[in-house]
Amino acid sequence: MDANLAFTSAVEMRRLIGSKGVSVPELVEFFYQRIEQLDPRLNAYLALCPDQAIDQARAAQEAVQRGDSLGPLHGIPVSIKDLEMTKGIPTTVGSAVFKDRTPEADSVVVERIRQAGAIILGKTNTPEFGLSGTTETKVGGPGRNPWNPERTSGGSSGGAAAALASGLCTLASGSDGGGSIRIPASFCGVFGIKPSQGRVPRFGGYGRPAANQFSQSGPLSRTVADAAMFLQVLAGNDPRDPTSLRQDAPDFSAGLTKGVKGLRIAWSADLGYAGVDPEVARIAGEAAQVFQELGAVVEEPQLVIEDPFNAFWDAFATAAYTSYGHLLPEHKDDFTDYGLRSLEHGASLSAADLSRALLRVDVLRRQMELFFDDYDLLLTPTMAVTAFPIEDRPSVIGGKEVEPFWGFLPFTFPINMTGQTASSIPCGFSADGLPIGLHIIGPHGAEALVLQASAAFEEARPWIQKRPVVS
Repeated sequence: MDANLAFTSAVEMRRLIGSKGVSVPELVEFFYQRIEQLDPRLNAYLALCPDQAIDQARAAQEAVQRGDSLGPLHGIPVSIKDLEMTKGIPTTVGSAVFKDRTPEADSVVVERIRQAGAIILGKTNTPEFGLSGTTETKVGGPGRNPWNPERTSGGSSGGAAAALASGLCTLASGSDGGGSIRIPASFCGVFGIKPSQGRVPRFGGYGRPAANQFSQSGPLSRTVADAAMFLQVLAGNDPRDPTSLRQDAPDFSAGLTKGVKGLRIAWSADLGYAGVDPEVARIAGEAAQVFQELGAVVEEPQLVIEDPFNAFWDAFATAAYTSYGHLLPEHKDDFTDYGLRSLEHGASLSAADLSRALLRVDVLRRQMELFFDDYDLLLTPTMAVTAFPIEDRPSVIGGKEVEPFWGFLPFTFPINMTGQTASSIPCGFSADGLPIGLHIIGPHGAEALVLQASAAFEEARPWIQKRPVVS
């Protein structure tokens, strides 16, 4: 097969499959050959399931030959982040504690992906329990960036973004509890969207259930239209998740050609508190002005957010401890340093600490609701820096001292706290050839608008023709 097929959009791939322009079994074999060749340089996958995938591919091709009604993702090779439960495929959730587990059921996200006809290639690398913005684990090698394998792919959907960017799948599932779709999308030069809180149900997983206040599953893709198609499959109420939105999801693809003329858009280089690399701020700022060229009104209001990380960290770590803290006595030596740090922080908090954190969440949500009374969208850089060397997180960014654990992602986690939707779209490259992402933030429930604006930017500044070193 032509190597270009590895970089074909999912929308086009679905057309080719339906018109018999490509054989699904041959397509799946082709991707496994690429994985065998390239993934040792990236550590994008933790587990593969070729026997299961080939059997499903043959069945998918037979359905095409019979002229059956085909699902929206029929025959498309997809990777699944290893935080999602997959029946019959190992699921470690990035932790050595679960290195030998193979679930007997799928998560609701995987159920929907299978029902849509996709072919699951395997499980992508993720940090332990998704607790880090980079991908280093005790169950696989560090997640490497296909633009420079000495750099991180980001996290926690680091393997997903690296696999997609290097042509090792056509679509990739991710999840985002503090930036975990948008961080690796920015670092690896692909498109990703975090849906509004509750848009995609979250059900099925290891650990003990905890309130899901911040995390959403969502797509990583090469094009905006691919993400809209994938999100349509994932979105919608499921009664097993009491936090999932009850109203029907809109048609995410319907407005992709509407453009942004007349929209009122805000730009902020730092949200009033972030340290940002000057090159990143400049390139993202230039990208923001593209919307002015496209007919939107772009303004730079005085948006000042009081640094909300401590509140985020308290709520986030409490949820992690609720889910996995019971494993500490027996498995303490199995945990990563950052996993242990998260769980121990959660264990140290009182009910009063959590209550104060949740109040700060409510204050920030209301601040952003009021802000969006005046603006349709908010633009920022996705990340404060480009991808940095593995296990060498920056402590100074833009001349400002930052906490290495989170200082590089100041723009993403606040949007998890507010429950809004946001995308990261490739908008340029640094002088040393690393991708930079533009963060497009919308009100809660406005995925269709964020996708519409993303599609307008994609048409004005296309990126799909650019391919990384490892591809």
